[in-house]
Parts: sequence; structure tokens; C-alpha cells
Amino acid sequence: MNTLVVESDGPVRVVTMSRPECRNAINAELHAELTSVWARLAADPTAGSVVLTGAGSAFSAGGDAGWLLEVHGDAEVRWRAIDEARRLVLELLRCPLPVIAAVNGPAVGLGSSLASLSDVVLMSDTAYFADPHVILGVAAGDGAVVSWPFLVSLLQAKQWLFTGDRIPAADAERFGLATRVVPAADLFPETMALAHRLSGLPRAALRATKRALNLHLERAAHATLDFVCAAESEHFTFPELAARLQCGL
Repeated sequence: MNTLVVESDGPVRVVTMSRPECRNAINAELHAELTSVWARLAADPTAGSVVLTGAGSAFSAGGDAGWLLEVHGDAEVRWRAIDEARRLVLELLRCPLPVIAAVNGPAVGLGSSLASLSDVVLMSDTAYFADPHVILGVAAGDGAVVSWPFLVSLLQAKQWLFTGDRIPAADAERFGLATRVVPAADLFPETMALAHRLSGLPRAALRATKRALNLHLERAAHATLDFVCAAESEHFTFPELAARLQCGL
């Protein structure tokens, strides 16, 4: 993989989105690698847990503007992106390994969805979430519509998804989008300690418990993803999206 780095620390697999020069904005290559990595990790018999994080100062700035313009203008690119978006949500939910999101900086759009689909979310006190899909002119189809109503109230999820407002770390913890907020310097040590602890638990019991809990989310995913992905695909053809991307919104 070129934009997603997978490293081992004993039974812990550290998965790092690695485009630090653009705050780990997700382009076609990173999107494809994020979709395929979960099955590869699940097939690793020595893996006990996964840490998902971003290189540099950000977790992920969301969709790369250049790639989003390609999705807007090319039907084949758009079909692939929407197909991967749906599969990415399901692959992450079905990964049998416990996944800890180490949110080291801004987690925007798909970045915030990746965190909310993880099993544990440790968040730097300098980080924040935001989902700007709607203000860009497309339906929020990256997974937040599946996970956020389970983590926060439906009314709160609507407010954040409608407005795209930033959610500071303290609010994310208070409302249930983050498991715990820690000082930035302590984020990775605390995350790794927890990952090793989870790796040492009885594997079959842990995986079955995760599967049972995630079945709630998977049912919600099957109920919503077909509609929202179809809507998002249609909205990507609208000129409003290109205009907003080009003016930096």
C-alpha cells in the first residue's frame, strides 16, 4: 500500500493514513486502500487489535478536493467511489478485530465517519470532528448517517450533519462520539496500551461480543446505505458541488 501504512507492534496492527502533506485528505488511492485493508487484517492470524490514526497533525481532512472534482466529472470514477464507500462501511463494521481510532487531529467528512465506526475512540484534546457533506451539496453518505444516531441523539446527529459545524473534542466526549479525550502527548501511548490490553483478552469471546454489538449498526447500514449512496451519487453530478469545491467551501 502507498497511502496507508500498516505496522506491527506485537499483536497490534497500527494503520496510518499517510498523506501528511495534505492532512491525510482521502484521494482515490487512499479510499481504495481503506476499503481493502480490513479483510487483510482479519485474515492475519497473529493480529489481535487495530489502531487507526493519521500521519502528521491531522487524522484526516476528508475528501481530497481534486479527487472529488474527478468524482463529479467522470461517471466511471463516481461509480467506483460510491461502490467503495458502501463497501468500506460494511468492511469496517464486520472486521472481527477491535479497532481503536486514535484521533490525533481534525477528523473531517469520511475521517469522522471512520472514527465513529471504530470500536473505541481516543481523541486528542486538540482534535475535532466535522461532517461538511451537506454544505458541499451532497448527502452524508460516508457512514455518519449509520453510526451517529446510535452514539448521540437523533436530534444532535441532525444538527451536526445539517450544519457541518465543528465538534470540539470536549463536546465529542460529552455527547458520545469519543470514548475518552486525552492530552495530545499522551494519545499514542494510551492508545497502544489499550490496544495491547484488548489483544490479550480471550479472542473468541471478544470477537463474538463485537459482532453482536455491531449487528445493530450493520442492520442500520443495510437500511440506509443503498438510499444515501444513490443520493450521494446523484448529487455528485450537480454543478453546485463543483462550484463550492472551487471556491474553497
